[in-house]
Amino acid sequence: MAASGLIPREFIDQLLARCDIVDVINARVPLKKHGREYQACCPFHNEKTPSFTVSPNKQFYHCFGCGMNGSAITFLMEYEHLEFVEAIESIASSMGLEVPREEGRKRSPQQQQKQKGLVDLMAEASTYYQKQLKLNTAAVEYMKNRGLSGEIAQAYGVGYSKKSWDAAIKHLSSRYRQEQIVESGIAIAKDEGGSYDRYRDRIMFPIRNRKGQVIGFGGRVMGDDTPKYINSPETPLFHKSNELYGLYEARQATRKLERIIVVEGYMDVISLAQFGITYGVATLGTATTQQHIEILYRTVPEIIFCFDGDRAGKEAAWRALDNTLPVLRDDKAIHFMFLPDGEDPDSLVRSIGKEAFEESFSSATPLSAYFIEALSAKFNITQNEGKAQFLNEASTLLKKVPESQLKDLILQDIAKLTGVDRKSILKGKQDVAEQETPRRSSRRNNASYQRSVTHPPIQYACILLLNKPSLAQLVKNPEQIAFSGLPGTDLLTTLIESVEESPHINAITLLERWRHSDLESDLLQLMKSQPNSDDDEIMSKEFSDCLASIEKQARKSKLEILFHKQVTDGLSDQEKGDIRYLTDQLSVQ
Repeated sequence: MAASGLIPREFIDQLLARCDIVDVINARVPLKKHGREYQACCPFHNEKTPSFTVSPNKQFYHCFGCGMNGSAITFLMEYEHLEFVEAIESIASSMGLEVPREEGRKRSPQQQQKQKGLVDLMAEASTYYQKQLKLNTAAVEYMKNRGLSGEIAQAYGVGYSKKSWDAAIKHLSSRYRQEQIVESGIAIAKDEGGSYDRYRDRIMFPIRNRKGQVIGFGGRVMGDDTPKYINSPETPLFHKSNELYGLYEARQATRKLERIIVVEGYMDVISLAQFGITYGVATLGTATTQQHIEILYRTVPEIIFCFDGDRAGKEAAWRALDNTLPVLRDDKAIHFMFLPDGEDPDSLVRSIGKEAFEESFSSATPLSAYFIEALSAKFNITQNEGKAQFLNEASTLLKKVPESQLKDLILQDIAKLTGVDRKSILKGKQDVAEQETPRRSSRRNNASYQRSVTHPPIQYACILLLNKPSLAQLVKNPEQIAFSGLPGTDLLTTLIESVEESPHINAITLLERWRHSDLESDLLQLMKSQPNSDDDEIMSKEFSDCLASIEKQARKSKLEILFHKQVTDGLSDQEKGDIRYLTDQLSVQ
């Protein structure tokens, strides 16, 4: 079992500074030297011509074909399907290092024992519920009527909770305290003291984590009572936005999964498994989250969302799509499959069988097509007003999507559908095609990173800093940049401040620091670009030129604001003096 406590940020920084991404990747994917970088055919998608490039300078990999990129940590997470901490432990082990844990947040022996106690309690509860299923005639008949075998029930650990207010509590209280039973979610505390069983007269579905430990339950009624399902509350073990029912079992059933089908209920997962479709999972009483998508990304190349064809199913599908957009990737396929009226996965697989059910996947709607279809259905794009509403919402949604070939293709489809050019769709944002064309051309010529030729000063200053962090020493007044209010200065000042705090920091460490933050996608885009020159003197000159341009832009922006105020509200004496000062400064620049 891995040690408890958080890994200190300083250790992660040092690990990335000491490890060589070339060694990490080359041990798994043979690399060939190509100029200053290394190349290989991408391990994340099929290709004949190498487009996977590794930069020893930045300690960064990037595939120009599918868009995959990141650090040595990211590579291991994607290539070996590891969690973040597991990837760090793997790199540290290869270097003979022990991964430390922060003492301030490290679990005490008492806390570790408490965690283990909850894991043991949940395992005991699961065993108890499984025994109760065999002893209850009504529960056994219900399972038989649903067409579920004893073998599949055993494989998924299905159980039954007695029609009692305290049966589970009485069983568990011989080994566990009442507070533990309540904390686990098995029981609910009463206001006046004491507790009672959360689950009563329900079929019980244990929810397992990736280690196979039971961390929660879903309880389903056998009749028409409500609520239909009761799920475990949030507990120290169970966080529903991070877990998927059936994922552990799917991994156990198939060593190398090629796809996952996401359905709405526990019974759907088990019914599909009984018919040999052992790769179904379900969310736990919540919409599909970004965390769910990222977990599935590390498991399979294809995700199929399977929903009822009614209004509720369409709404669930749209929520899933919306939450997927910020983590959309070129190397992963996402499809939406809507079932015929009156059918769910359980009923459909029983009526048509495994082969026909799996054949229906071929007609599932790709995410890019569903994005446009669902939006088109909301607005009448034959009229300008409806078209404007459609474009406005599409633009808002697409701004969540990282730059990728798929985003580019969605923009192309929208442009064809509406007759509006892609620049207008993104409301004046730099056209994706113009950014991508030099990059693709660069790949054809020498498969190296895009050289900067058109980046605006703030963006290019960031690119230079990522390649040579010591350039931050040339910045005399970071606050002046921050207060300029120009687009992009937030990121630039953040980079400058980070380098000032940690002078020996490198680009990939900066990227890892902001993993899953608002800055991550911007940093990833910048990491793909190279300066015009690798010469230190030229880079310093270019960085100084960028700073001068930024200062000039800031003064012009301030002047525009003051001129506007002069026309609308009038100026104070101080502001009039500011205009004279700024005008004089611009005249000598």
